[in-house]
Amino acid sequence: MLFNLRILFNNASLRNGHNFVVRNFRCGQPLQNEVRLKGRDLLTLKDFTGEEIKYMLWLSADLKFRIKQKGEYLPLLQGKSLGMIFEKRSTRTRLSTETGFALLGGHPCFLTTQDIHLGVNESLTDTARVLSSMTDAVLARVYKQSDLDILAREASIPIVNGLSDLYHPIQILADYLTLQEHYGSLKGLTLSWIGDGNNILHSIMMSAAKFGMHLQAATPKGYEPDPSITQLAEQYAKENGTKLSLTNDPLEAAHGGNVLITDTWISMGQEEEKKKRLQAFQGYQVTMKTAKVAASDWTFLHCLPRKPEEVDDEVFYSPRSLVFPEAENRKWTIMAVMVSLLTDYSPKLQKPKF
Repeated sequence: MLFNLRILFNNASLRNGHNFVVRNFRCGQPLQNEVRLKGRDLLTLKDFTGEEIKYMLWLSADLKFRIKQKGEYLPLLQGKSLGMIFEKRSTRTRLSTETGFALLGGHPCFLTTQDIHLGVNESLTDTARVLSSMTDAVLARVYKQSDLDILAREASIPIVNGLSDLYHPIQILADYLTLQEHYGSLKGLTLSWIGDGNNILHSIMMSAAKFGMHLQAATPKGYEPDPSITQLAEQYAKENGTKLSLTNDPLEAAHGGNVLITDTWISMGQEEEKKKRLQAFQGYQVTMKTAKVAASDWTFLHCLPRKPEEVDDEVFYSPRSLVFPEAENRKWTIMAVMVSLLTDYSPKLQKPKF
């Protein structure tokens, strides 16, 4: 038996009269799935094929439907524990991971720099081995991607990147789930990035083409994405027949775009650069003027927290803004990541259209 799905997002959306519809999700018999991610690390989406990323989104939709809509209790992680290393504070990453892991029956353990200093009081190698003996997985939100690489090499359990200087893969999974729910499919969408050449943009560059999405990115001079990541993104675009364009003109990047995306201009650890960055990013604020050159069905994403200089209120709080469903989907996608890396569970929903 198949069921139609209609998901109403958070209460704020309801109060504003926004009705977000999930298309192409149906519930039926479990389907055979060839993707197996159990035991792997998630350090960057570069390491995953399009089908593997789609599987994680499929699993996210499945958990969201079964738990949120049907009210099922799914203790898929019962008896499992998660070490959470946070060198950088975060509202969404911590809350989504802690509540999501617990909702699935597991026990998350939060560690700040007051509890653990990576590579300071103890070597990364020793930390990885100790955590491997006491937990089933580790999510680490760190300054350096190289620290994640060492943890993954030395640990015998899955390591998940909660954010680093180079990548933020779990944010992009939430973004893609949000867009799939809104548009019904990802293939053919044009993503317009307007902002810093940072870890969010890098993660989009490592994955968008695998879904058949085009990317138009505008960054100020001197703030372009990493050259090695750009080179690989160009290869992905060529392999998948998509378009990748990099520019210093925000309106050029926004032209014809279905999804306008920006992020903070000043990340944690860059506070001393604030004055210089604010000057460099003049003209990069996303406004209705930006939206006028976008596609008629444009939407807006921001991973939060947001500053008014990045996007004005008219866009941020408009019916086209998906930022709050995007934030909620951080929970369902990180739950899917943990389930896929730690269990043999297969989704019960029919696979969505991507």
